[in-house]
Amino acid sequence: MSLEKLGESLRNVVKKILNSVLVDDKLINDVIKDLQKILISADVNVKLVLELSNRIRERVKKEKVNYDRKQHIVKILYEELTRIIGKKRKLELKKMKIMLLGLQGSGKTTTAAKLARYIKSKGLSVSVLCLDTYRPAAYEQLVQLLKPLNIKVYGDPNEKDPIKIYEKFSNKIRTDVLIIDTAGRHKNQKELFEEMKKLSSIIKPDERILVIDSTIGQAAREQARAFHKEVGITGIIVTKLDGSAKGGGALTAVAETGAPILFIGTGEKIEDFEEFDPDRFISRLIGLGDIATLLERAKEVIKEEEAERIVKGEITLLDLEKQLENILKLGKLKDVLKMIPGISLFINKEFADLTEKKIKDYLVILKSMTYEEKVNPKILNSSRIRRIAFGSGKSVDEVRELIQYYNQMKKAMKLLKRGKIPIRFPFGKF
Repeated sequence: MSLEKLGESLRNVVKKILNSVLVDDKLINDVIKDLQKILISADVNVKLVLELSNRIRERVKKEKVNYDRKQHIVKILYEELTRIIGKKRKLELKKMKIMLLGLQGSGKTTTAAKLARYIKSKGLSVSVLCLDTYRPAAYEQLVQLLKPLNIKVYGDPNEKDPIKIYEKFSNKIRTDVLIIDTAGRHKNQKELFEEMKKLSSIIKPDERILVIDSTIGQAAREQARAFHKEVGITGIIVTKLDGSAKGGGALTAVAETGAPILFIGTGEKIEDFEEFDPDRFISRLIGLGDIATLLERAKEVIKEEEAERIVKGEITLLDLEKQLENILKLGKLKDVLKMIPGISLFINKEFADLTEKKIKDYLVILKSMTYEEKVNPKILNSSRIRRIAFGSGKSVDEVRELIQYYNQMKKAMKLLKRGKIPIRFPFGKF
């Protein structure tokens, strides 16, 4: 069961609770049975699932509430699911060395690049040192990923001793944060584990972070324990959570080791990387939204002065173009919509995909307009609209639809300024 399918199944359980006419033992038993099937299908340990079921049943019976009992059951479900994937630990960003460890094929090198991008976005200078001397082209891959971000990569593809590479470059690196990418190794490879321990003792990293591939499921537990025993893991990054059939198993298995999950990789792109917050993660997964993460992402891509101008209703087609581009920068639209409370429970993939396609179509049309047309839409007469349609490969009706959407948005922003506006989706219904 993929993470997306897991979330959809859990959201159906929440809807079942909220739509129920009567809250009785039958409903609780049905919900727990559904939950058991879902979590076991997601490769969560059976013993853990039974413990979770018993806690939910016990709490529903014992806890008395003065508000809506259905809401309380959802709250219990949310709290107990959060409990099984561990507590939050935020990586404290300061001048430091971070050593990345992991199995072969866990996505460690890509994760090094993602982590470097994340740290740079927080205002610190960062560089990466490649000590993976076993995998061909590991250094070249890092350079390819980080050169567009102006992040320096150090390494020597011709040297096979990682200790010599570290000694060669360690005194030359002046950035706030140094990320050290090491070779992949398995708990049964004693020589590689000894090398890892020696590297750790020489480098003395402030953070020793294990990169775990979510597709290994419950096997993540033993690997995490083995690495933790040898070098004292300070945190874990779980990768490939976008399409893993064993994502639930990996998350819960890792949490059982006691080592905190710091980040998760949610896709192949370098920006598909986020801090792991159990509360936010479960809230988003079961359909309760995650407005805090959405706002954080928005701050990264939307300039404050742009937002203020738009809210005042001072919006041009040029502003609209920038904002549509910003929406796509936030991530896949279906994932963004899941973060909005009240919408996330009922949004469907088809609606999200249709809306995302419409945004991309609008951007193609906007790119076919002149600067003058974007900043002064009033000059868009029939002949200009025909020219734009021809240049963008879209129909005249589609261009007029975009102009109509722009006018509706402008009116909406003026209403918002007065403090009252409903949520609207101009591209369709869900």
